[in-house]
Amino acid sequence: MKGIKFKSASFLTSALKGEELPRLNLPEIAIVGRSNVGKSSLINHLLNAKGLAKVSSTPGKTQRINYFIVDEALLLVDLPGYGYAAASKQIQKNWGLWIDTYLKNRELKGLLFLLDSRRELTREDAQFLRWASYENLSLLLVLTKADKLSQKEKHGALKRIQEEKTLSEFPMVLYSIKRGACRNFLIDAINKMLWGY
Repeated sequence: MKGIKFKSASFLTSALKGEELPRLNLPEIAIVGRSNVGKSSLINHLLNAKGLAKVSSTPGKTQRINYFIVDEALLLVDLPGYGYAAASKQIQKNWGLWIDTYLKNRELKGLLFLLDSRRELTREDAQFLRWASYENLSLLLVLTKADKLSQKEKHGALKRIQEEKTLSEFPMVLYSIKRGACRNFLIDAINKMLWGY
């Protein structure tokens, strides 16, 4: 049976322009979300490699498209976070153009769309999700920072998401970097994206 076990991972390259992107015949899954949503922390937890993705409390730290290779069989791609107001308008525009080009021209197997479980959906979030739905992309909602919620707050967050029309069509998972079960569930979900089981 096929399946990525997430036994080994390494940083491959950092790119932005189309000609810089790697040309490897491997399936590719991208991680997208607002600045400071917890992408780097999730990547380190998922890849079981502390410090592989640079974690910062400063929003907008990731400014290029970072590629990680998993088990020599999968490309996991960290996209720059959007909605970082402190970045100049020109930088935001350039990021938007390169990310748009990336999403339209790479043959992605799926997207992990990260949302902070404590926050409301923003206009940029809703806009991206409508685009993903229109493009019929395979997308998994990952509600991050679940370890910062009480059990009651977790139920409230799930209910809020399920009632949000923009989100209701996508599968979702609450994710905590302090729970190994979350990692295993996400690995299973990624394999389902890749192989359909």
